[in-house]
Amino acid sequence: MNRFLSMLACLLIVTGTARARSFEVTSPDGRLRMTVEVGERIDCRLQAGGRTLTLTEGLALELTDRTLGLQPRVRRVKRSSVDELLPRINPTKNAEVRNRYNALSLEFAGNYALEFRLFDTGAAYRFVTSLPGEIEVRDERFRIALEAGSEAWISSVGGFRTMCEEPYSRVSLSEADVAGRFSYLPILAALPDGVKLLFAEADVRDYPCLFLHRNGVAGFEPRFPRVPASYGPDGDRSLKILAEEPFIARTQGSRSFPWRLTVVAAEDADLVRNELVWLLAEPVADEDWSWVKPGLVSWDWWNGMRLTGVDFRAGRNTESYRYYIDFAARYGIPYIIMDEGWSASTTDVEHPNPDLDLQQLIAYGRERNVRIILWFTWLSVDEDMEHLFATLERWGIAGMKIDFMDRSDQWMVNFYERVARCAAEHHLLVDMHGSYTPKGLYRTYPNLLTYEGVLGLEQGARCRPSNSNLLPFIRNAVGPMDFTPGSMFSAQPEENRSTGSNPMGSGTRAYQMALYVLFESPLQMLADNPVLYERERPCTEFIASVPTTWDELRVLHASCDGQLVVARRKGDRWYIGGMTADKPFEMRLSLDFLPSGRSFRMTSFEDGVNADLQAMDYRRQVREVDSSSHIEIRMCRNGGWAAVLE
Repeated sequence: MNRFLSMLACLLIVTGTARARSFEVTSPDGRLRMTVEVGERIDCRLQAGGRTLTLTEGLALELTDRTLGLQPRVRRVKRSSVDELLPRINPTKNAEVRNRYNALSLEFAGNYALEFRLFDTGAAYRFVTSLPGEIEVRDERFRIALEAGSEAWISSVGGFRTMCEEPYSRVSLSEADVAGRFSYLPILAALPDGVKLLFAEADVRDYPCLFLHRNGVAGFEPRFPRVPASYGPDGDRSLKILAEEPFIARTQGSRSFPWRLTVVAAEDADLVRNELVWLLAEPVADEDWSWVKPGLVSWDWWNGMRLTGVDFRAGRNTESYRYYIDFAARYGIPYIIMDEGWSASTTDVEHPNPDLDLQQLIAYGRERNVRIILWFTWLSVDEDMEHLFATLERWGIAGMKIDFMDRSDQWMVNFYERVARCAAEHHLLVDMHGSYTPKGLYRTYPNLLTYEGVLGLEQGARCRPSNSNLLPFIRNAVGPMDFTPGSMFSAQPEENRSTGSNPMGSGTRAYQMALYVLFESPLQMLADNPVLYERERPCTEFIASVPTTWDELRVLHASCDGQLVVARRKGDRWYIGGMTADKPFEMRLSLDFLPSGRSFRMTSFEDGVNADLQAMDYRRQVREVDSSSHIEIRMCRNGGWAAVLE
C-alpha cells in the first residue's frame, strides 16, 4: 500500500474507531473484494489479491436540506447473488450476456441506501432514496484514489458544453487538471503494473452526466453540469444557457441514482469483452421489438454528394438520392441517410427543399428494399416531438439522426429518453449525433441504435489511428459508436489532406475495412462516395457483407498501445479484423476457434507491400482453411487486416 493510502487508512482508524463498521462483498470468482467502511462517512475499497486497486472515499449525496452519507447509521444489511444468461437485442459482442454478481445493500437511517454489485469483471455502486415528493440534488461527492505512479487516458474539455469529440491523452495522475478543465466518461486508468481500470457510469436517467477532475493526488473528483434556468438564442441548431439553478437535479425523492462503475482489466482484452454498462442499465420493456432492424447505411454528408460520371447535377436533390438508393440496393444495404439540407431549413422539417421529392424517394426506396433515415437538429425535434414523429411514421421514414445536443445536464439527459420513448411508439430508429457517450439507454430502448460522442472519421485529418485504435478499449467499451468508417481515399496520417470534394481517411485501405469488424455499432455507416465504392467493388462487397450485430466475439490479441485483432461470428460465418497504430505489427494466428471437421473459404484484405508509403495499396487473397490452420498476419504502420471465413 502506498504512503497516501496508508495515511488515509490510519486516519480512518483514529477518527472512526468508536462507530466504524466494515462490510465486505466478493466477486463470484473470489478475485475481487469490496470493503465498505461506515464511520463518520462512507468509504469503499476495491481490492484484488489483497492489493487495493481503488479507494473511493466520502460517498455522499448533497440535497438542499441534508447530505446523505454524512454521520451514516446502518439500519439493515442485505446480501444477494445473481447468475443468469440474458439475451441481447442488437448484440454487438455476444448474443447472450452472463449477468453474474454478488450484491450488498446497506440501508441507512434517513431513508436512503447504497447498493454495491461485484462482478468478476468489475464493481459498481449507486444511491437509492425513499424520500417524499421531489428533492433537489446540489451535488454528488466522492474522491477516487489510485496508486502513486498511475496514469490515465482522458478526453479533457474546458466546459460542460461538449460533443465529446476530443482525442485521448495519456497523462500522469500526479498532475492536477487546471481550473475549469475536466474529462467526460469513460476514462481509462493504468496502474503501475499494467492493470487497467475503466471508469464509467450506467443507467443515467433524470440526472446529469458525470465528469471527473484530476485532483493531483493520484485520483479524481466529480463535476456535474447544473440544471439550466434560462436560455437565449444561439443560431438555428442550439440554445445558449444564460443562467443555471444552484442544483444539478430536481427529481423524485424515491428513486435509484446512476451506477458508478469500474471495469477491472487484468489484460487489455478484458476491456473489449466487458458489458458492464449494458448489464447495469434498466432492462428493456417486455414488448415486441422485432421491428428494430440494425444494418449498414449509406451516408451523404462526409462525401458531400459530389458525384461524378452522372448526367445530372449532383446535390441534395431527387436525382442524387435516387443514385444513393440504387447504390444501396445493389449491395443489399438497407438504409440511406439524408443529412442536413434535405429539408426547407433546419427549423422547417415538415417540408423538403424544393429540389427534392421526398415522397417519391420513399416509394422508390421501398421498391428496392432501401429505407430512409432523416437528419434533424434537436431543436427542431423538441418543437413538437409527438406530431413530428407521427408524421415521419406516416411518411414511412425508418428513423432519425438527431444532432447538436452538445450538453449532458439533467434536461438534456431527459431529452434523450423522451426521444427514445416517443420514437419507439412510432417505430422509428434513432442515431444520436453531437451527443454524449452511451450510459445504457440503448438497452432500455433498443431502437436507440447508436451514438456519436467520438472523434470519428468526419473530423478528417484530426482522426488518426493513434487515437482511433484506443476506441475499442475506452469509448466502444461503454456502448455503440457512430464512428462512420469506410474511406476509400486512404492516406497515411502525415499525407491526409482531406477536403470537401475529396475527403480522406487516415490509415490504410485494409485498416478502413477492418474497422467494420473492430468497431461496434448496430447502425454502421458507409461514409464515402458511392462513386468510389463502385470503383473499388471487391472492397465494397466485403464491407456490405459485414453484419452490424453479432453472435460471438473472440479477442485474439489486444494491446492499448494500438493493436487489436478480433474474430466475430454471425451464424456460421466468421469475420476477422485487425489494426495497428504507428508501428508495424505481425502475429501468427491460430484458427482453432473454427468448428472442427469443416473447411472454410477465407477471403482476406491485407496491407500491400507499399501500404506504408501509399495507404491505398492492398492485396486480396483467397485460400482454404480449417481449425488446424495458422495464418501470418502482417500490418504496416497504421495498417489493418480483414477477412471473412465462410
